[in-house]
Amino acid sequence: MQKIKSHIYNSLQAIYNPQELKSITTILCTDILNIEQTDVYLNKDIKLSRSRWTRLKRSVERLANSEPLQYVLERAHFYGLEFKVKPGVLIPRPETEELVDLILQENKGPYSLLDIGTGSGCIAISISKNNPEARVTAWDISEDALKIARTNNKNLKAKVRFSKKDILSYQPKSMKVDIIVSNPPYITKSEKELMKKNVLDWEPNLALFVEDHNPLLFYNRIAEVGLKILNRGGKLYFEINQAYGQLTFQLLEQKGYKNVQVLKDLYGKDRMVTAER
Repeated sequence: MQKIKSHIYNSLQAIYNPQELKSITTILCTDILNIEQTDVYLNKDIKLSRSRWTRLKRSVERLANSEPLQYVLERAHFYGLEFKVKPGVLIPRPETEELVDLILQENKGPYSLLDIGTGSGCIAISISKNNPEARVTAWDISEDALKIARTNNKNLKAKVRFSKKDILSYQPKSMKVDIIVSNPPYITKSEKELMKKNVLDWEPNLALFVEDHNPLLFYNRIAEVGLKILNRGGKLYFEINQAYGQLTFQLLEQKGYKNVQVLKDLYGKDRMVTAER
């Protein structure tokens, strides 16, 4: 066991702090090598076959190249569920779990919901699983993302309907829904220099960035679509860039939405905006 741990620590100590390394070591041993967690903690003498050593070394090499652990494992946990993830989709974040929780707490019983920019499907599928009465539809522009989302939908036995749509150009005609939710691209390109390498080099730029001169591009467009397809009294839920909470608030009020609210996440940062049609 000590040889395994030493290999992981020596390969990754320049990238991760000791606490992160301890957690990563446990995950690699249990998830990649199928070693019992108690054996990891007790430093039990473990002899790996050549194939298991190869698997470990490949995983460590990927991590040393700043690839996120979730992509190496090809899965991420979100709202009590396990989602398949690959570089074609964003890794689900804890902040987004708060958005899902808010929707589920505020809306009970049957309703129709549209998730715009679904990625892995984590928002849509979590809502579908936790409220079987909800009729959930999800859109994304990326075929890679939709393939992964549909796999998650099947694996988790959810009932989300997925479609390829470019929200910036698509003109919905007869569709009506009670709720629209979106976690769209909201990081401005000037913020790139503040981001970690494991996000910048691996997660899809298409799902992350907007131009500096138009940071509310997707919020503006989705709000316009919402005016057409939201039922009267329908709700809009956004995850936002903390720097643009008040601007998003003003945008929605100017378009005629009511009861607009900017809500903070667990870290005290402006992270969600809600509004009513």
